[in-house]
Amino acid sequence: MDAKRVVDLLYWRDVKTTGVVFGAALLLLLSLTVCSIVSVCSYIGLALLSVTICFRIYKGILQAIQKSDEGHPFKQYLDQEVALSEDMVHKYSDMVLAKLNKTIGELRRLFLVEDLVDSIKFAVLMWILTYVGAFFNGLTILILGLIGVFSCPIVYEKHQAQIDHYLALVNNQVKDVVGKIQAKVPGMKRKAE
Repeated sequence: MDAKRVVDLLYWRDVKTTGVVFGAALLLLLSLTVCSIVSVCSYIGLALLSVTICFRIYKGILQAIQKSDEGHPFKQYLDQEVALSEDMVHKYSDMVLAKLNKTIGELRRLFLVEDLVDSIKFAVLMWILTYVGAFFNGLTILILGLIGVFSCPIVYEKHQAQIDHYLALVNNQVKDVVGKIQAKVPGMKRKAE
């Protein structure tokens, strides 16, 4: 899926498609809060299989009544090639490997305190996440994240001027506070970039 299609999906350009994707993903995550992933996958498989079997039987009965010879109703899909190409697998596995190596390098840098300020920021983030984890489990965070991904872009698009103004104010305040802390704590001044 290319970037333009993802942006169109998140900005609700085609309401029907976005609604189906958002609804299906939200239904899947909500189902996982009630049942295990094995049960959810089994139920989804059974539902799809029930629909296709019923449709096949319906088309067979319709062909028998009309005495037509249309053939298998899913023939066009059965004739399509569904194998992944080696080039595509190599391309995406190389991308995943590059991101994984970059993440491992960054974690090494943070845990071995290459830059004291960055490691302290990371420690504060981990400390905050302990409180987030105490209130929410991972599935709840995924559900909230999904809702945020599908709602924040459209809200930002409609109220961009006001949001940018308040974000600039917050950013300036954070820079002032970080500058004051760095000035008062020895060894925390960042190198000029």
